[in-house]
Amino acid sequence: MFDPTTLKDKVVFIAGGTSGINLGIAKGMAAVGAKVAVLGRNADKAAAAAQEISESVKSSNGHSAIALTADVRDPEQVASALQACVAQLGKIDCLISGAAGNFPAPALGISPKGFKTVIDIDLIGTYNVFHLGFQHLNKGASLIAISAPQAVSAMPFQVHVCAAKAGINMMIKCLAVEWGASGITVNGISPGPISGTEGAERLAPTPETKAIMAKKIASKRFGEAKEIADAAIFLASDMGHYMNGTIMTVDGGTELGDASMDCLSVPSR
Repeated sequence: MFDPTTLKDKVVFIAGGTSGINLGIAKGMAAVGAKVAVLGRNADKAAAAAQEISESVKSSNGHSAIALTADVRDPEQVASALQACVAQLGKIDCLISGAAGNFPAPALGISPKGFKTVIDIDLIGTYNVFHLGFQHLNKGASLIAISAPQAVSAMPFQVHVCAAKAGINMMIKCLAVEWGASGITVNGISPGPISGTEGAERLAPTPETKAIMAKKIASKRFGEAKEIADAAIFLASDMGHYMNGTIMTVDGGTELGDASMDCLSVPSR
């Protein structure tokens, strides 16, 4: 039986944990008793996220969160933030890389600088967090990268994101092969559109576009941040520790393709 209390007093470091999916993961981890450090590029946003997490777990006897600041594209900043986490909370049991950039644009409308920015934040940023974080891990630690359906499904206006997330998926597998003998696991979570996040708002900015997008998903709805947090908690717990090099798809069937089935008769219950 799944027991989330296996994360009680464990140290969780979440890069990009100041908003959206990653903030939801941070709240979920804190709620089951983990000690959480959220990393963001903006100090005020990081502090506000840590306060929000701390407020959210008061009734569940969870831990307060700490705020750290760094740009994941800068190895020196990332290294300093990891050291600060260890100094305040102890060695890391779960290291999550979720910082990401996205802006819908046609391939011919993306400048080389714009393309590189997304690669640097998503792909290089994940490498920096995992590579520099390795020395700060406890035995049996879990590494989790946040991927996306764009890693395996070609999408218009998303060539930069598709390239970055595909790289993350292969990095997960390579690191699992190299680092598995060290007793750690490296996995990914590929969320579908998640309500209330900046990414979902950019891809579906109006109620009409959201309805069209939801209709194409097999489950006919956007996900909730808690559902991604539940997946992260599972992977980081003892229950998920034989999963290694896996990208857990939590997307309601988004990766399966267009499930609108306008021309078919759908059975009702």
